[in-house]
Amino acid sequence: MKIRTFSSKGFTLVEIMIVVAIISLLAAIAIPNFVKARETSQQNACLSNLRQLDGAAQTWALENNKTSSDTYTLSILKPYLKLDSLGNLPVCPAKGTYSPGVVVSNPPTCTIPGHVLP
Repeated sequence: MKIRTFSSKGFTLVEIMIVVAIISLLAAIAIPNFVKARETSQQNACLSNLRQLDGAAQTWALENNKTSSDTYTLSILKPYLKLDSLGNLPVCPAKGTYSPGVVVSNPPTCTIPGHVLP
């Protein structure tokens, strides 16, 4: 008479727990880096938009013989900006809002701290 032994080819509970612990450790390391990378890219995009707004203000002033103390609004700058497909001005990807520099010599600003032209 043959004795049957069952050999199951699966993972033990300890092996599964080790794999889950390793994946959790990797996630704990990776998630803060992803958050930081997203914030950095949003800040860089915002600074690029601020440079575009400042360049548009300088171009407007140069073409219209304005001085550095003349005032402007964002609507005046529309012809000098790259607008989105709906014709809207650039927006801050971090949900901030832009305000013009009021006078040509002042750069535009964003409401998010740290999003400032150097």
